[in-house]
Amino acid sequence: MNKHLENKVQLMPADEKDLPLFKKELQESFTKGLIENLGDAEEGPIPSDEDIEQSFNAPGAVIYHISLNGEKVGGVVLRIDTETHRNSVDLLFISSKSHSRGVGTLAWKAIEEYYPDTEVWELVTPYFEKRNIHFYVNKCGFHIVEFYNQFNPDPHQSSENKHQDNISSLEEYEFFRFEKVMKK
Repeated sequence: MNKHLENKVQLMPADEKDLPLFKKELQESFTKGLIENLGDAEEGPIPSDEDIEQSFNAPGAVIYHISLNGEKVGGVVLRIDTETHRNSVDLLFISSKSHSRGVGTLAWKAIEEYYPDTEVWELVTPYFEKRNIHFYVNKCGFHIVEFYNQFNPDPHQSSENKHQDNISSLEEYEFFRFEKVMKK
């Protein structure tokens, strides 16, 4: 356990009434990361309200607050498939005030413990998010298995976004896909 943390990180199910604040905090966290990496944020919240709602309402979606000593310090939206045991992380955030304290790593360990039947975890993160890439590869044991870009589009991305002519717009859709194999 990280020396800076004396207490336990826990997952707490989010209630329907919690979702507007959850969404706001998630967007603040993601927008801050975008500004830190690219120096600018697009118009509108990142991720969009539509993208977050889609994650909230996806089949198998479960939404948790991440808490430290009972204080909410982040959140996660998971997609759990009880038949295939291939689960995914749709959205995960830790508030900036809790960065570099080991909270994310402990939260990931809690997720793994909560879903011990998972055979493979999967997630996607933007190419420029070095902090995320470091976290998932070096702290959580994920491997980059695919790079989505204009030549290899994400099959889950809408066709409207796949056919954009503007290169800078296409860069917005460059992501790494990660996997972590839990059981063989």
